[in-house]
Amino acid sequence: METKSTTLSTPSNFIKNIVIEDLKSGKVSQVITRFPPEPNGYLHIGHAKSICLNFELADDFKGLTNLRFDDTNPVKEDTEYVESIKADVAWLGFQWDGLFFASDYFEEMYNRALVLIRKGLAFVDDQTADEIRETRGTLTQPGLDSPYRGRSIEENLALFERMRAGEFKDGERVLRAKIDMSSPNINLRDPIIYRVVHAHHHNTGDAWCIYPMYAFAHPLEDAIEGVTHSLCTLEFEDQRPFYDWVIQECEMPNVPRQYEFSRLGLTNTVMSKRKLKQLVDEKAVDGWDDPRMPTISGLRRRGFTAEAIRNFVRELGVSKGGGGSVVDARMLDHFIREDLKLKAMRTMGVLNPLKVVITNYPEDQVEMLDMENNAENPEMGNRQIPFSREIYIEQDDFMENPPNKYFRLFPGNEVRLKNAYFIKCNDFIKDENGKVVELHCTYDVETKSGSGFTGRKVKGTIHWVDAKSAVPAEFRLYEPLILDNQEDEDASFLENLNPNSLQIVQGFVEDNMKQAQPHDKFQFFRHGYFNVDPKYTTSDKLVFNLIVSLKSSFEV
Repeated sequence: METKSTTLSTPSNFIKNIVIEDLKSGKVSQVITRFPPEPNGYLHIGHAKSICLNFELADDFKGLTNLRFDDTNPVKEDTEYVESIKADVAWLGFQWDGLFFASDYFEEMYNRALVLIRKGLAFVDDQTADEIRETRGTLTQPGLDSPYRGRSIEENLALFERMRAGEFKDGERVLRAKIDMSSPNINLRDPIIYRVVHAHHHNTGDAWCIYPMYAFAHPLEDAIEGVTHSLCTLEFEDQRPFYDWVIQECEMPNVPRQYEFSRLGLTNTVMSKRKLKQLVDEKAVDGWDDPRMPTISGLRRRGFTAEAIRNFVRELGVSKGGGGSVVDARMLDHFIREDLKLKAMRTMGVLNPLKVVITNYPEDQVEMLDMENNAENPEMGNRQIPFSREIYIEQDDFMENPPNKYFRLFPGNEVRLKNAYFIKCNDFIKDENGKVVELHCTYDVETKSGSGFTGRKVKGTIHWVDAKSAVPAEFRLYEPLILDNQEDEDASFLENLNPNSLQIVQGFVEDNMKQAQPHDKFQFFRHGYFNVDPKYTTSDKLVFNLIVSLKSSFEV
């Protein structure tokens, strides 16, 4: 069998220790985990933590991991989400052993609901959703029994069969478990386990008009698949008693155990699929794969690598503390820098071009200069770049009236062009608005990089692109999508969107970039790491997404 993960053994954590004890005691003979997303949206970075945990835990013990779609809500689910989830899991570096759908088990779930009815542990309720909600009680007050709780087993069986046959409208009747309306755990106060929904299902079509609730379906799915360790985030901790109740009272032969861990949150980010979908639906972003989104597809399009995400998740570890951990987003940036520093070619790109004419350079001459592809990784070799009379530099590499300790170009000052020559600014041209649009400089032929020139030193080195061979390019620069980490519950989170989260500028890159392909990654000197955008790049136009800047104050 192929290796399911490209990662090394995971560090110890409380779940891994439980598995070790279960294997040692003989309680479990083979570890089986699952990643069970609902196909109602795209996966995000928080899901990556669960994916890595489930797949790597099973790998560590030569076990199995299933990819299972919890598709019990036909109104919100779509095959688009199914395919995107499969692509994301595979891209992260994992291969599932079994591919399943909760909807594959609808007949089995229906039969298990019949088991509960026959045992007097489930009943059909005619109350409206509002009435059920109003009688559920509070944390300090018990709930009230439904007036239909005392229906006979025969009547419940008949009504449930009629629900399946499509005789009732949406919301007209539900099937509820009969447990304890006075339980301090609200999840045990006769929870709804089936509802009527007349909607087309992406997998089963129109075969069903009743659908199990997630809390009822999920433990059954785990049991049917023989899952040994059902791993979920802490918000499901209060539902564990109902999880265990379903397994026991539905008389499932396999008994999985649920274990909870803290979920992942990132600063300046929303993780709610509902809110992410709202961003997409209201066109606040460029789809689910917008590089500002925390979705796996968005991170991939921006230029993050699977290795960086896996290493980030592994560094966070697995714990049960708090209600979830909010991590500084700069920590994720750190891991992509670490992953790319020896992989990405160093090259030069000018994002806000200012033309420079080197007046004493021969007009028709073009020479090729040598430049290393990655100074930190000599194995990547060198390349030749053209240099001629006209070049582009960055607008902010020149100031007409500079402050103290400004070491770049200004009238009368000399700088080094990276891997080229010293140039000195002698004059400049402004447009009708007073903006500097062209510099006139001279170069010193004796100062060529690598020549050993020691006659004098300059304090500034700037990057450039040869104007004659420069390739036009679009650069998309990103800031965090959310301004405020503390979402205002009384206002739409859309009001906290950063209006400067995307800036698009037009510039130039080196001639050697003509052959760049989508998802190729580069480090542009002084600017950061960039990824060739797979959505808008064409044969005639290069588009680069800023992955991450070169430096951060954050250290792991």
